Amino acid sequence: MPQMLALVIVIAILFIGDFVSTRTKAWIPSVFVSAVLFIIGYWTFFPTEIVSTAGVPPVVAVMMIYLLITNMGTLLSIKQLKEQWKTILISISGIIGIIAALLGVGTFLFGFQTVVVAIPPLVGGLVSALIMSDGAANAGLTTLSVFAIVIYVMQGFAGYPLTSIALKKEGKMLLEKFRKGELIPTGQATTSSEEPEEELKMFRKMPAKYNTSYFKFFRLALVGYLAYLVSTLLAPIVTISPYVLCLLFGIIAASVGFLERQVLQKANGFGLCIMVLMLFVFDALKKATPSMIMEILYPLIGTIILGVIGMYIFSLIIGKVLKVSKHMAFAISLTALYGFPADYIITNEVINSLTQDEKERKVLTDQMLPSMLVGGFISVTIVSVVLAGIFVGFL
Repeated sequence: MPQMLALVIVIAILFIGDFVSTRTKAWIPSVFVSAVLFIIGYWTFFPTEIVSTAGVPPVVAVMMIYLLITNMGTLLSIKQLKEQWKTILISISGIIGIIAALLGVGTFLFGFQTVVVAIPPLVGGLVSALIMSDGAANAGLTTLSVFAIVIYVMQGFAGYPLTSIALKKEGKMLLEKFRKGELIPTGQATTSSEEPEEELKMFRKMPAKYNTSYFKFFRLALVGYLAYLVSTLLAPIVTISPYVLCLLFGIIAASVGFLERQVLQKANGFGLCIMVLMLFVFDALKKATPSMIMEILYPLIGTIILGVIGMYIFSLIIGKVLKVSKHMAFAISLTALYGFPADYIITNEVINSLTQDEKERKVLTDQMLPSMLVGGFISVTIVSVVLAGIFVGFL
């Protein structure tokens, strides 16, 4: 397949996802539609390497991940991060709910080894799925080795629509409060274009004409590299994902005035980065062949349903204790099923579907997006990898 034809096809799928999401006012998220179309394509006429052929090999996707996650850190201030302690507790509680439901009920339905392999990918991303897949393969459990990858691929199919529903209910409630004057804006803009001069405190004396797109990309890449370097230096002592450090370093760099808020958008590179990363995510669907899914269909559906039920119960309980609405608590917990960038995309889709007013969009963004981003990082990037390291020893 020619490169440009492959590129046209994969971008067309992303566009169709956006179109359906817009037409349904985000009730059907774009990531869900695109994932379905990709898996149908892989099952029919797509070459398995269509994403790489289109110009998005893994090495390019990794570069975009560093840039995007560092940029994501600029959305949060240190003050906001301190305020997200409730989000962290909710995210962890949702994960405990998944573990309790699967170990408590799932063990009797699917067997202990199946549940052990299922839990880390279900609460995390590709890294935890690969750890469990390799562990199962080394233990001679070929079917479970495949199962670890497939559950990672398929879990978002439950998470996408449920998150959209929960966030729409939360957003409508917040809008009603704001319109009645019961909700006071935080004053911390995540889409700020009002104070560009104060954002770059470290470069305030530099003429604006030198702050080109390349200079923005340079500073963003430098912060990402520092995160990678620190992660490498710490490796002999403690293992910390460079992506977690990218988020932290992005927060610090924006707070001290080294990076602008949403620097990637201001460098006109955000849309391209998101497109590349989404294609990389959907590229994983090529592993889910029809025969593989039919073989493990029962435990696949069962573990996901049980996990979501456990997640909902525990998030509901912790939400009441922390006085967080059940819709927002459930949405935060659901980020464990997909993480970044789907949490960012779904939240923005919902916000755009609820209002066209910039002030209202800002209020919704400030109220919902930081929690969704932090929730996704706590579960997918941090907790899931720790769980995988523990659970792989049970195989």
